[in-house]
This record gives sequence, structure tokens and C-alpha cells, in this order.
Amino acid sequence: MKKKIILVLLTISLFCHLVWGETNRSVVNDGNGSADQMAVQNMCRAIQIADSAILHHFTSNGMARYYYPRTDTRSGEKASVWMYTSSIEAVNAILRGLKAHKEHGNAGLYEAHFGRYAGLLDTLYANLAWYRGTFTLTSYTQTKEWSVYGVDRGRAKGTARVEGIYNVYDDQQWLIREMLESYKITGNDRYLEEAEYLASYVLDGWDGTLDSNGKEHGGITWGPGYVTKHSCSNGPMVSPLVWLYELYKGDQATITYLYIDTDGRRKTRQLRKDEYYLQFAEAVYQWQKNHLLRDDGVYHDMMGGCDPNCHVAYETIDGIKYRRHNHLRHAGGKAYTYNCGTMLSGAADLYRATGESVYLDDAKKLSGASFSYFAKMGTTIPGHYTYPIGGFSNWFNGVLMRGYVDVYPSYRDIGKCIDSFQQNLDHGYQFLYRGTLPSDLLQGWNVDEEKNKTEGMFSFTFAAEYAILAQYQLEKGSCL
Repeated sequence: MKKKIILVLLTISLFCHLVWGETNRSVVNDGNGSADQMAVQNMCRAIQIADSAILHHFTSNGMARYYYPRTDTRSGEKASVWMYTSSIEAVNAILRGLKAHKEHGNAGLYEAHFGRYAGLLDTLYANLAWYRGTFTLTSYTQTKEWSVYGVDRGRAKGTARVEGIYNVYDDQQWLIREMLESYKITGNDRYLEEAEYLASYVLDGWDGTLDSNGKEHGGITWGPGYVTKHSCSNGPMVSPLVWLYELYKGDQATITYLYIDTDGRRKTRQLRKDEYYLQFAEAVYQWQKNHLLRDDGVYHDMMGGCDPNCHVAYETIDGIKYRRHNHLRHAGGKAYTYNCGTMLSGAADLYRATGESVYLDDAKKLSGASFSYFAKMGTTIPGHYTYPIGGFSNWFNGVLMRGYVDVYPSYRDIGKCIDSFQQNLDHGYQFLYRGTLPSDLLQGWNVDEEKNKTEGMFSFTFAAEYAILAQYQLEKGSCL
């Protein structure tokens, strides 16, 4: 496998040069040559970086969290399921980009790479089972056994620890998103089935208890073992719910809706799937907007201030045990780029699905506020916008970029925000070493070798960003 990837890496540069040359000849008179040329370059770089990340981070023992380019070694620490999902994200983005190239008349890249990336996607999902486990959960509306994905890799497939704090809802949400992307790309029903199963699990964490006015408290806690409600456990769920609505729109398929009546009793009724998914998409979006939007236009990290404490509480109704609502006093925490990015994507998708102008207005306001808050011109090098890079910010920033791209078809002024990511990636590409970009795209590699270890999820994020930008370059003309 390793020799095969090395051979692919050696041939990508030559192949992309040939395809690029053919693209230049084929688009020279279409008035959009520069965009198509940039799309080819972006696609080639996405493939190069993703292939290198697979080579450097994956072994028969799973995905290593870190890679040291200077010594060509990897860490013993394994990636969490969130980090692992970034590899699926990159492969999905590349597959979408390859399909876009084929649809725009450039089949060379598609024919060379689509098949092997589709095969890689199957392998990644097969090995996702190392993170899966089973447990029984008492939620706000029921007690049920679930098979979901734990934070950490298990010792065998299907044996990961997942009870309580050992799984979180946002990890499931990012998987739902990618499974739905994989379904749309491949048409494989098993991706849709798994996505709907995990969506049922996440929505089982929705706080449907009622306040004194008979309205749902709402919000999804960080995980079943937590009380606090976070941007990261709500915002990422909006877009996948809209996509499910769109997949079932006009279909008569139904789903069982579990809810709490005004007398506190748990009840069920059948809803059409399209109605059910759109209802929840709007409810989750509105909860986050109502509770976590700051005065400066970006999003708080979480609702906290547990009252009286942060222990999961229960109540008994008609002799049956259910989870009880925990009061949270205030919003707080640091603003992160991805909390704005998920709400940008959610607003864009809800606007497309409903046509309601409030979602487009929200997207316009949030795009301006987030760019003003997070992107700082010239603070690192002249002529480039600096984004946060501490902690997991490189992955967070990729979510923000995707949000800008999702908004673009309805709000073209956001193009300048997208261009800042293209500029930074291209600047960082000059530092490429062993197919790997440094964590700091603007300043390159550090003199301290220990600081040059790279997160696998960052490499996959950079690959995904390049692939998304490739598709954006090809398709933005249709928005003009």
C-alpha cells in the first residue's frame, strides 16, 4: 500500500501538468480560463496533500495523530474519531471536486483518481468501526440501546467505550454530514441509512422539556454525559437536517416523533420525514441564534453556569425514568471560527430550502461580523489576512471557509472572504515538505523542530480546502 501511494505521489505532478496544459488549450476562448486553470491547480494540490497525509498518518494500527516531516516519523498517539473523520471529509471533498471537473468538461482528473478515492472512502468507513460501541441511554423521552462512535479508538472493531462522556454529539454530527455527502456522491444507500440512524441518536439529545410557558427549552448538550449546551453540538446539525429534508421532500416516508406534552408525559406521533427534518433544522438553528449570538455578531462557545450543578439529573413520570432539564444561567466562552462557519452553512441551506429572507439576512450579517472579527490584514505578513492558528483552529478555519463558500451563491460579496483562504493556502504551499504543509501557512516551518509536528486533521483540512476551492472556481461563474 505504501509503495502504491508513493508511486501515485510521484506521478501526480506530471499528470497535473499534462491536464493543466490540456485545460489551458481547451478554455483559452471561453472567457473563464483563469478560473479553470486555478481549479486544476487546486485539485492537484488537494490530491497531493491528501495522498501524503494517508501515507504519513495511517498504518495497520490506525491513524496516528501527529507526523514529524523532518524525521519522517509518526506519533504513537492515535487520532480521536473527530480527527479520523477529517480524512473522510477530505476524500469526500476531492470526490466532489473530481465530479465537478468532469461536469465542466475536464474528465482527465476524474478518470485518473475518482475510482481509487471511492475505494479509499469505503476503506475509511470500514475502519470507522474501530471507534464504534454500544450502550444504553436514558434521554428526555426514552431509554434505548444505541451503537454510536466513541471519542477514542477501541481495541477491536465495535468495542469502543461510548457510555456517558465517552461519546459526544458533535462527533456524531460531523459523521452524519460526511455520510450524507458520501451518499450524494456515490448513491450508496448504506451511507444514508447510517446517517439517519445517527441523526435519530443526536435528536434524542434535544432538550424537549417545556418551560413555564409551555415552550421547549431546546438545545443539544455536548454529549449524553454533559449538561452544558455548546455551539459545536448544535450548529453542525443544521445543514445535515436540511439535506435530509431535501432528500425526502415530497416523499410520503414517515418517522416517529417523540415529544413531551404539556402535562410532562412522553408521547409519539408519526410525521413525514421531510416535515420532521426541516422542523428540527429550524429549531436547532433558532436555539443557537437565540442563546449564543453575541452582541458583536459572532457566536459564544456554550451555554453554561449550571444551576444547581452540572450533574445529569433525572425525573420519574408515570413510573418511568427520564432525563430532566438542567437550568443554564449564561452564555460564554471564546468565539471560534467554526461556530460561525456552521451557522453560515446552516443559514445558506435553510435559505435555499425555505426561501425565507431572514436566513439570507443572517448569513450576510454573520459573514461580515466573522470576517471582521477573525481575519486580520497584515498582522503576520503584508497583503494577507491572518486567521487564528492556536489549538485546533486550522480545522475550525476550514469550517468557516466552507460556510463562506456555501453562502456565495446567494451573496457574491462574500467572495473576498473566500479569496483570503486561497491566498493563504498558496502562500503556504511554497513551504511544502514531504507533501505536508506547515501548521502556520503564513510563516512556514518553525526553528523549534518539536513545533513542526503536524496534526493529521490539519493536513486533511488543507486538502479539503483546496478541493472545495477547486469546485468553487469551476462553479462560481454560474452565480454571476
